[in-house]
Amino acid sequence: MASQALSTPGSRKRIGRPPRNGGADDAGGIRDALLAAATAEFARNGFAGARIGRLCKEAGTTVRMVYHYFGSKSGLYIAVLEEAMGELRAAELKLDVDDTTPLLGLLRLFDFIHDHFDANPQLISLLSTENLAQARYLKQSAKIPAMSSPVPKLIERLVRRGVDEGTIRKSVDPLRLYVMMVALSYFHLSNVHTLSAIFDEDLTRAGWRRQQRRDARAMVEGYLRAD
Repeated sequence: MASQALSTPGSRKRIGRPPRNGGADDAGGIRDALLAAATAEFARNGFAGARIGRLCKEAGTTVRMVYHYFGSKSGLYIAVLEEAMGELRAAELKLDVDDTTPLLGLLRLFDFIHDHFDANPQLISLLSTENLAQARYLKQSAKIPAMSSPVPKLIERLVRRGVDEGTIRKSVDPLRLYVMMVALSYFHLSNVHTLSAIFDEDLTRAGWRRQQRRDARAMVEGYLRAD
């Protein structure tokens, strides 16, 4: 795995050390700058099309620093995936829907999922790229599988409460509901260019996006409500 190359003494010796004129803060700044530049580069061009030299120029550092901190291009790409998924998980952990009714809580979860994808187009691009690669690099990460999303567990708890209260349909499966929420929040973004071209309609317009959000939310609510 690419991430393993970072921990081997041989790899560190081969690529050298960071510049001596920088302290710990400088080292962290270089790494953060590389991650930011790499996120934009991989999101824009995919793994195959991304160029290390280009992102290093954007980060204001050298190619040597990529190999120092990440071991390889794939190691950098995996770190970018880990950072993107980590930000999503951190945002999910802040969710608090236990102070409301089960139906409203589930709709708030949908609002969060929809709004997070809408506000993070780079995440859409990275996930689309990795799906095309059949999760080849994501599977190499030791961190991402450990980032268990709290949302399915929140959904399960809310669905159980709603079923007990008679406000949520008994046939609602928490995982299928989560996948449905993601699909309604993701597809129109991941396919925005092809859909816009096919139907001669600009799906990037703010008005279209607002209406899509309202329609999708209404669909989720109609699906959840008990007869």
